[in-house]
Amino acid sequence: MRAAGWFLLAIGGTLLAAALLAWPVFELAHAAWPELAFHRVVTRFWQLLMLGGIALCVWRLGLRGRADWGYGAPRPRFLREAASGLAAGLAMALPAAGALVLLGVRQWLPAPDAGELLGDLGSDLATALAVALLEETFFRGLMYRGIERESGATAAIVLTSIVYAAVHFLGRTPIAAAEVDWGSGLVLLAGALDRFASPLEIADAFATLLVVGLLLGAVRHRTGSIGACFGLHLAWVWVIQATLDVTALDPESRQAALVSSYDGFTGWLVAGWAALMLIGLWLLRRRINPGVPQPPR
Repeated sequence: MRAAGWFLLAIGGTLLAAALLAWPVFELAHAAWPELAFHRVVTRFWQLLMLGGIALCVWRLGLRGRADWGYGAPRPRFLREAASGLAAGLAMALPAAGALVLLGVRQWLPAPDAGELLGDLGSDLATALAVALLEETFFRGLMYRGIERESGATAAIVLTSIVYAAVHFLGRTPIAAAEVDWGSGLVLLAGALDRFASPLEIADAFATLLVVGLLLGAVRHRTGSIGACFGLHLAWVWVIQATLDVTALDPESRQAALVSSYDGFTGWLVAGWAALMLIGLWLLRRRINPGVPQPPR
C-alpha cells in the first residue's frame, strides 16, 4: 500500500503543514490584501501545497505517461466515452432530482427570467467542468493508477472511493483577522475535521459519495481511461447545482430524512439509486469493453 500512503501523505501531510504555517502566511497575505479572510488564505495555501504533494507522488511513483493520468485512450475514443458518460450521467441524475421534487423534499422556487436561468445554468456547467476535471484526474487518474499498479484494481477502486468521499467533508471555520494568532491554524484544522467527530450525522452523504466513487472506479477499470468518468461526474455535479438553484429544501417534508444536511441533495435516496446503477454495471460488465492496454511510457 505504498502508493496509497503517498497519496494520503499528499492530502493529510499538506493539510497539517498548512495549519502549522497558517499564521505567517496569513500575515504576509493580509498585508497585501486586507480584505482576504483567514480561512480562504489558508485554503488557497493548502491547495498550493497539495500541488507540490501531488507532484511528489507523480515523481516517487513514476506516474508520467498519459495512461497514468487517465488519458491513455485515443482522443476519438476518449471523447466518445466522455459524451456517453455525460448522457448516462444526465439519465441517472435527472430522475433522482425529479424524485426529490415529486416527494416534496425539495420545492420549486419562483421561476427566474430566462436570462437569469441561462446564466445560472452556464455558471453551474463551468463549476461542474472544473470539479469533474480536477477530481477525476486526481482520484480516477493518478491515485487509481498508482494503487492499481501496486495492489490491483479492487484495492484501487475501494481506496480511492473512501478517500474521495472523505475529502468532501473537510469544513471551514471562519476566524476574524483580529483574532488570528499562532494557534489559529490548528483551530482551523480542528474545524476542518469536525464533521468526522459525528459520523452518524454525515453517514447518508458519505454513503452516497462512497457508492458514487465505487461506480466511477468500476467505470474507470472497465474502460481503461477517465473519459466516461469525466462525463458522468460532470453530469452529476451539473444537475445537483442546477437543482439547488431552482428548488429549496423543505425541512418539514415527511421524506426529509431521504436527503442529508450536508447539501440537501445527497442522502439515502440518491445512495440507493447510485447503488442500483452500480449493481446494473456489474450485471452488464461482460458487455463493456475491458480497460484498454496501457501503452509503454
